[in-house]
Amino acid sequence: MLSQNVHSNHDSDSEQRGAHDVSSSLLLLAHHIQATQVPLGYSHSDWRPPAVADHGLANWNMDDLPNPNATSHLVFETVNSLLQHWPNTRMRNGHTMVPGTIPKGTLLYHGTRQNELPSGPDWTATDPEHSLIFCRGEPGKGCWHLTLAATRPLKVVYFDGSSASKVEYGSMDAQDLIAWGTSRPWWIHEEIQRIRDLCAWGQDYGVDGFVRMEMDFELMLCNFTSGVRVVSFLNLASVRPPRNRQPLFAPMDTPPVISLEAMYAGSWHNHFPGEIRVQLDLAGLVSFYDTQLVPSLVPIRIGQERWDHRVQNTSSEDILAIKARLAEVLTRPEGFSTGIDWMTLVRVIIDRYAGRLELIQYLLTTPAIDSETFLDLARKTQMQLRIMLTPYILHSAVPSTEIELDWAVPVFKLCATTHTSSIESDSPSMTPSEHLILQAIRDTTREICRVVTKMWASGVHVGIDERLNPKELPNVREVSNLMNTWREDVNHLMGWLDWNVWVKCKPECGPEEMCYLPTWPFGFPWPDWDRKKPRPGDAGSSSGMLTNAFEDFRTLAMKSIAAIPVEGWSDMMPGPDDWMRPQPKCIRRVAPYEF
Repeated sequence: MLSQNVHSNHDSDSEQRGAHDVSSSLLLLAHHIQATQVPLGYSHSDWRPPAVADHGLANWNMDDLPNPNATSHLVFETVNSLLQHWPNTRMRNGHTMVPGTIPKGTLLYHGTRQNELPSGPDWTATDPEHSLIFCRGEPGKGCWHLTLAATRPLKVVYFDGSSASKVEYGSMDAQDLIAWGTSRPWWIHEEIQRIRDLCAWGQDYGVDGFVRMEMDFELMLCNFTSGVRVVSFLNLASVRPPRNRQPLFAPMDTPPVISLEAMYAGSWHNHFPGEIRVQLDLAGLVSFYDTQLVPSLVPIRIGQERWDHRVQNTSSEDILAIKARLAEVLTRPEGFSTGIDWMTLVRVIIDRYAGRLELIQYLLTTPAIDSETFLDLARKTQMQLRIMLTPYILHSAVPSTEIELDWAVPVFKLCATTHTSSIESDSPSMTPSEHLILQAIRDTTREICRVVTKMWASGVHVGIDERLNPKELPNVREVSNLMNTWREDVNHLMGWLDWNVWVKCKPECGPEEMCYLPTWPFGFPWPDWDRKKPRPGDAGSSSGMLTNAFEDFRTLAMKSIAAIPVEGWSDMMPGPDDWMRPQPKCIRRVAPYEF
C-alpha cells in the first residue's frame, strides 16, 4: 500500500510560457475576421462592447419581439445552470467553458484495480460513490480506492453540458475542438488521448485539470503528483458480489445499487448552487453562443430547437478565436474584472419571476365552469401581473382613453432596466465575458418585462385591474379573448426562457423514489464503429490507427454499466427520443428496482 504523501511540484517557466501565450492569443484574436455572411446583421469582427442602453423611450416598443437568431436567453440560462446536474443532463450538448478553481483541502477520489498512482493524466471523482464504480479487481482480491486532497487551489477549466457522456450527439464536441481542432464522433471513446491532449494544451496556462459531468461530476487531473497529496489508498472489499471466475468486465459485473447510488450522488448537485467544490470565474466565461465570437454557428442554428444545437460545425477561424479567448482568460491577471457577482444577479431574476410565471400559467389553464369563475380567474391573474410589476408602476402611469398601451411603456422600461442600470458605469472595465453576461441579462429581462407589462396593461384596459380603470361588470367576451392571448403569451415566454426550474416530475415522487432524467450510460447505445478509423493522435496530428476502441480501463467499466440487464429496469432505459430530449420520470431508489 502506498502511504507516503506526495508534494506538489511547480513548473519554473510557466510564467514565461503564459506571457508568450497572451501575445499569441491577442494576435490570433486581432486576425479573427469572418468572411461569410450571416443572417440579420450578425458579422464577425474583433470583439467590441455592446452599446449602452438608451435613455429615452423610443426603443421600448412592447410589440418588438426578440431577434430570432439572438442567443442572450441561452447565455442567461447557461449561466443559471453552471455546475448543476439536472439542466446539464437535460441539455447535454455543452457550449460553454469557464475557468475556475478547486479549493485547497478539497477531497478527490479515484477507483482503480491496482495500488499504484497513475503515472499520467487520469480521472478523479468529486464523490466517492462515483469513483467506486471504477474500484475493480480480480475476484477475491478486492479493489483499490485512492483519496487525494488538494494542497493548493487547483486551476481548472469546466466544460458545461454532459461533457463526459460518450454519445455521438454532440456532448463532447467543445472539448474535442479545444484538444484536436475538430470533432469526430468515432473518437468519442478515445478518452486516454483526449485527456493527454487537453492537458498538453492546458500546460502552458497552468491548468491542473478539466471538470466534466456524466452521472456525476469528475475532474480530469493532469498530474497526480502536483497540487495534491495522498490521504489514503485503501484495498476495499469488492463492490461486486462473489461469482465464479468470469471476465473482468462481464455485462453484470457492476451491481445495480452501486451504479444507482453513483447517479443518486450526482442528483445532490441537481440544482443551484450545484457542485460547490468547483468555484467558477464568470468574468472568464467563453461560449459558443457568443455570436460576435462564433458567428459561423448562427446560420446553422436557424430552425433548430436547443436540444439539437451543437458546436461541431464551428468554422476553423472561429475555433481559433475560441482558443485565443480561452488563452486570454486563463492568463488574465487576478482581479482584472469588475468584481460583479453575476451568478447572484442571475439568480435574483430567476427567483423573482420563475414561481410567479408558473403560477400565472397554472391560473390560465384552470378550467372555469361559469362566467363568475372565469372572471375570478382573470382578476387573480391580473393581480399576479400587478404584483410582479408593483416596484415599477409609477404614479404617473395612468391609462389613456385610447386603446394603445403607450402609457405603460415607462413601466416596461423601468422593469427591464432595474437590475442593470446601476452597473452601466462599470462597462468600460468589464471583460468581454462580463459584457456577454450583461447583454444576456438585459435581453432576458427586457423580454420578460415586455410580455408581463403588455399583459398587465391589457388587463387594465378591459377593466379587471383592481387599482386602475376597474369595471364592476367587465365584458366577458373581451376578457375571454384576453385570457386566450395571455395564455399564448405566457406559454411562449416560458418556452423561450426554458428555465430548468420548471422541469420536474409531476406529481412529485414518493419517499422511496427520485426524479430522474435519462442519464448516460444507462441504456444508451454503445457504438461499435470500425476500429480502423483515423486516430486523433496529438493536438497537431490526425495520423495513426485505432488499436482498440475499448482499450482503457475506464471505458470498459462504463461499457459494463450501460449493458446491465436488470429485471424491472426497462422503464429506465431511454429510447431515441429520451436520448435527444430527456423527460423527467420517477424511479425507485431502493429495491426492488421497478419503475
